[in-house]
This record gives sequence, C-alpha cells and structure tokens, in this order.
Amino acid sequence: NYIINAFLVDYKLLADCTLNTLKLLFLGYFIGVSLGLVTGVACGYSRRARYWLDPIIKFLGPIPTSTWIPIIMVVASSLFGGAVFIIALGSWFAVTVASMTGISNVDKDYFEAARTLGANERQLVFRVAIPHAMPSILQGMTQAMSSACTAIMIAEMMGVEAGLGWYMTWAKSWASYDKMFAALFVICFIFTIVTKTLALIKKRVLRWQIGVVK
Repeated sequence: NYIINAFLVDYKLLADCTLNTLKLLFLGYFIGVSLGLVTGVACGYSRRARYWLDPIIKFLGPIPTSTWIPIIMVVASSLFGGAVFIIALGSWFAVTVASMTGISNVDKDYFEAARTLGANERQLVFRVAIPHAMPSILQGMTQAMSSACTAIMIAEMMGVEAGLGWYMTWAKSWASYDKMFAALFVICFIFTIVTKTLALIKKRVLRWQIGVVK
C-alpha cells in the first residue's frame, strides 16, 4: 500500500526520472555497441587491426566499469556526458570481445568458398563473417546491456542529477523508503522488459538455429 501510494503521489517525478534513465541508458548503450561492432569485426577479421587494438582491449577490459566512475565524474565536462562514456565503455568491451571471438571462430573454408565465387573483401565481412558470428555478437550485446544497467545505476547514485538512481538516493536522504522502493520496482520492471526484448530479438535473428542447436 505504501509503495502504491508513493506512485500516486510522486508519479510525475518518477515518470521524468524514468525518461532520463532510459535516455542515458540507450544513448550510452548504442554508442558502445556501435563502436564495439566496428572494433570487434576489425580485430576478428584483420590481423593488422588486432595487432594495434588488442593491447588497448586487454588493458581496458579487466578494469571494472564502476572503477572509472569517480575519475570520469571529476574529469568530464558534464555529469551526463561522463555517465554516457562509462556506459558506452562497458558496452564497447563486451561487444568487441564477443564480435572478435565470433569472427575468429568462423570456419576458414567459408571464406575460401566465397572467394572462389568471386566475393570481395566487403562481401566477405558482411555476407560471411558477420552472419556466422551473429550468435556471439548477440550474446555480447546482451552482456553489454547487463553492464550498462549496472553502470547507469552507480553513475546516477554518485552524481548524475536525474534518473531513477538519483531519485532513490534523494528518497533515501529524506527517509522516504516507500518512494525508494517504488523507484526500485520501476528499475526492475524496465530492466526485465529490456532483457526480454533482447532475448526476443536474438530468438528472431537466430531462428534458423531452431532444430540445429540442442
């Protein structure tokens, strides 16, 4: 009853915070996924690209995303931009590693067969490498969303002056635990919907695997 009452009393602020969280989440996520696809495909397909980018990936990868938050929040020109960078960084690493692994594991015979049929380098990447690596890429995108969800909550609680994480911190400071749990319920609902949506996308894209993978 207390939580429902908190929704009724503060629904406008909760709605505004939810929109801010979604904006921050998806902006950082899509930037990270886009860059991760570029670096992952490049490293998986080209030895030269892997030679230059692999040390950067190995250096940044093991560092937890949350470790960067205090540094970025001080260095960044805006808290919003810093939070986007942190979310994008975690998403970038997950998608990069998954894409690189998936393309590296594509059977070389597929490339040889495509070359025999006259495929150029662009076609080898977009018609052979990426489609065969799609299961790994989608798995990386799911992991990236998990990383993004964790990062956004920490970022909002530590400094971003908007969003559900900020709302929870604000409610806690006033000992309004009903409002805090209401925000937590919204967070869980959003993350559940996002995860289910990614699972449906993965199932649809990989529908050709039905009956093949057990």
